[in-house]
Amino acid sequence: MVTTRVPARQRLLDAADKLFYSEGVHTVGIDRLIEEAGVAKGSLFYNFSGKDELVSAYLAGRDQQRRERIARHQAGLDEPTAKLLAIFDSLHEAVTSPGYKGCPFANANAEALPGSVEAEALRTFRGWLSDAILSLCEEARFADPADVAARIRLLYDGAVSNSHLDAQPGAVRLAKELASMVLENAPRAV
Repeated sequence: MVTTRVPARQRLLDAADKLFYSEGVHTVGIDRLIEEAGVAKGSLFYNFSGKDELVSAYLAGRDQQRRERIARHQAGLDEPTAKLLAIFDSLHEAVTSPGYKGCPFANANAEALPGSVEAEALRTFRGWLSDAILSLCEEARFADPADVAARIRLLYDGAVSNSHLDAQPGAVRLAKELASMVLENAPRAV
């Protein structure tokens, strides 16, 4: 039986994903990451220019996971309002996953400086999600798609916060129910 050794870069990313998400980007040091990954210090600097680049890669991986999970929940749906509600189903999957500790972007950004890689990752994901929600609201032909999108984002953000801060994963189901009411009652363009 031949076993393939996982490349150092991937082991560093796996260790970063585990430690940064469970303990925090700013509390986990380079030495701890290297030990968890089982690599030499030189491997870190061969694969990444430093901790910031590793943090950026970790958050890019989390961004990709979120986008893929949303796409999976939207697969096979044709109606834009159903796709909007599927975003909440995707969030529900995340908040009920073992080890859920809140939004990785908000967590990483909590102690970051403006303009940091953490702040950029948060802006990137939130910008993508905002654009996706607005696009679906436009596709659904709401009279004021920006207003509907803002309401959906607020419900999404509230569900993210409540599910983590108050340990209430049921908040996502309630937010989805409220989002459904917003979508049903929003005037459509003529």
